[in-house]
Amino acid sequence: VGGMRLPVLLTFLSGCALILFPATEGCGPGRGYGKRRPPRKLTPLAYKQFSPNVAEKTLGASGRYEGKITRSSERFKELTPNYNPDIIFKDEENTGADRLMTQRCKDKLNSLAISVMNLWPGVKLRVTEGWDEDGHHSEESLHYEGRAVDITTSDRDRTKYAMLARLAVEAGFDWVYYESKAHVHCSVKSEHSVAAKTGGCFPGGARVSLESGQQKAVRDLQPGDRVLAASDDGSLLYSDFLTFLDKEPAARKLFYVVETGEEPPRRLPLTAAHLLFVAGNCSGAAPFRTIYASEARPGQCVLTPGGRGPLQPVRIASVSLREDRGAYAPLTQQGTVVVNGVLASCYAAFDKHTLAQWAFAPLRLFYSVIGPATRQGDGLHWYSRLLYQLGTLLMDSKHFHPWGMSETER
Repeated sequence: VGGMRLPVLLTFLSGCALILFPATEGCGPGRGYGKRRPPRKLTPLAYKQFSPNVAEKTLGASGRYEGKITRSSERFKELTPNYNPDIIFKDEENTGADRLMTQRCKDKLNSLAISVMNLWPGVKLRVTEGWDEDGHHSEESLHYEGRAVDITTSDRDRTKYAMLARLAVEAGFDWVYYESKAHVHCSVKSEHSVAAKTGGCFPGGARVSLESGQQKAVRDLQPGDRVLAASDDGSLLYSDFLTFLDKEPAARKLFYVVETGEEPPRRLPLTAAHLLFVAGNCSGAAPFRTIYASEARPGQCVLTPGGRGPLQPVRIASVSLREDRGAYAPLTQQGTVVVNGVLASCYAAFDKHTLAQWAFAPLRLFYSVIGPATRQGDGLHWYSRLLYQLGTLLMDSKHFHPWGMSETER
């Protein structure tokens, strides 16, 4: 390299990639680390104030309305009952509807219940309205999706409600509104939105094929492993596993499960913003392109290995959602990987696999020179984080997964 030192070369290449090409991310930005901050004083919300200071159904808050959930609809399985004994449910309909909510709403509500008891000993959180199946709320209310609750304290002391609203913000609700002197309204993002915001990963138990002929769980990949992947022309090959762009062993996330129609079917689980190779038909002549997993539909065709040689197109029979443990985004030298028998990109969040491959070229070069990472902590890889942050500043937001962008980034 003409006498250039490796750090100088990598800096130059990184600069070129960041300027010329967009960013992509692994599973999503993780929490930072540093000195513990002293507890800050909580400021009650003012009457009619909402936090964040944007409309409820914008991306910067709880996101768009996705449609009413009824007991007979397919999406009813997205709701889960909350039997937390530290929460009082008014349940005036006597149907248990107020206890039904999405998992995200349930998690935030349970967290808030603890805060209420800590701040006001002997007082509990009270839910006056949860999931609405009777049409009592305004059109496109998030109560119809189990994503909103109206809350008070068990003693119904209205002087507490301003601080209750602040506690709800601190508990992680995506939008909190001190709506009425009689209650506080809280809502959360949809499960689909949260899944997409985490970028692109596979669950820890997903399987890859090694050059030795063995199968290995993604979570168990080690430096030196060569995994089944594909070249640009669709030929199968084995590619070096370099590092994880994201690694979250304890995370529980929602995965889109793409199931093929062959026997036995292949089932590929991946998070919503992960890139998947598809074609409009399975003739073999149709060009393949990358889409987000959340855009996969029955009838489209994915690529599967059919022996050494070109990949074979197979039709998608169904796409479903499931929760699983662990989130891993492996990076190979080729930028592709065959997981559970289906070809996927190593990249996510940005809609062009080829440009993402260019953007990560400096990182792949780095590992090709020094060798694969021998030790790696949990969380998002620093290079992925840097590319994503710069990419959202430099690139048009239309190229990014829409659920993975905040309102200000739009």
